[in-house]
Amino acid sequence: MDYVIETLENLAKQTAFASLSWGNVLMIFVALFFLYLAIKKGYEPLLLVPISFGMLLVNMYPAIMAEPYVDAAGEHAGGLLHYFYLLDEWSILPSLIFMGVGAMTDFGPLIANPMSFLLGAAAQIGIFGAYLMAILMGFGDKAAAAISIIGGADGPTSIFLAGKLGQTDYMGPIAVAAYSYMSLVPIIQPPIMKLLTTEEERKIKMEQLRPVSKLERILFPIIVTVVVVLILPSTAPLVGMLMLGNLFRESGVVKQLTETASNALMYIVVILLGTSVGATTSAEAFLKWDTLKIVGLGLIAFALGTASGVLFGKIMCKATHGKVNPLIGSAGVSAVPMAARVSQKVGSEADPTNFLLMHAMGPNVAGVIGTAVAAGVFMAIFGV
Repeated sequence: MDYVIETLENLAKQTAFASLSWGNVLMIFVALFFLYLAIKKGYEPLLLVPISFGMLLVNMYPAIMAEPYVDAAGEHAGGLLHYFYLLDEWSILPSLIFMGVGAMTDFGPLIANPMSFLLGAAAQIGIFGAYLMAILMGFGDKAAAAISIIGGADGPTSIFLAGKLGQTDYMGPIAVAAYSYMSLVPIIQPPIMKLLTTEEERKIKMEQLRPVSKLERILFPIIVTVVVVLILPSTAPLVGMLMLGNLFRESGVVKQLTETASNALMYIVVILLGTSVGATTSAEAFLKWDTLKIVGLGLIAFALGTASGVLFGKIMCKATHGKVNPLIGSAGVSAVPMAARVSQKVGSEADPTNFLLMHAMGPNVAGVIGTAVAAGVFMAIFGV
């Protein structure tokens, strides 16, 4: 009988229940809520499903993120997702994500309307505003810079900058906050957009964009790469990969590479990055006061970026005598193409015949470039 009891006790100790804390339980419920948003509500499921499942796994089995070690038998061992996470720290996965985004995205609206660059730049104000706020809240310069990039709603750039600035302790919360806000763009942005615009402004119909020639499409990624990388060489991994992916798309001579970068490779990278980022949110690592401050600062930065884009859109509306719909300014954040879709949705609510999607894609693409440039500015400031 003693043997049976001892065996049952040993089995009980091997279950996850033996080490489950209230913090783990809370994070499990957070993971389930994110899964609900992804599956039931359809909020960026490609991101939220792997992130929330990684969150679920690590809070039941923390060793899935264990750093490499040598076991008693002299064998090297480590958690599965830790090896994936190293690819985040080394900036490999964020750069590959950018290549996939470039291969998937039509830069034509930005080329047709270069003024969109100004809207993309305006939306980056949220990043620098959050940087100052983070310093006031007690974060160091480099940590504040890494946190502020959340305002661009750009997960890969947030991970990239955190790694380059040596802020790996904050990388998990920063990445989760950035990807969460990317997923929640349809919830966060519309109230801000409606608050800052009138119904008449939301009803403004914009003129059809001019056709963009094939030569322009080919030259654009090459010229942007040369200009940006010469000024900010540290942006080469992100801007270079973004433009390489777009050159694949627009050159028309590497169809296989375009398909691979925008489909198979992109989805593989999303799985690895999403699950490994989600797995950084163990209760012990995530449920801290600094984490809550990072999440709050990220929300403020994202809201500021959205508001700045819309307000600059209103300025452009006045300057062009009503030819620019201010709603497209909200797409200046880097959440491609979700932010552009939200601009379209809010505009169509005011007037079902209004079509803003392609106009909003210009600021949206400019926002991707702008966020990478903002990261490059911080790296230049800190001599990285």
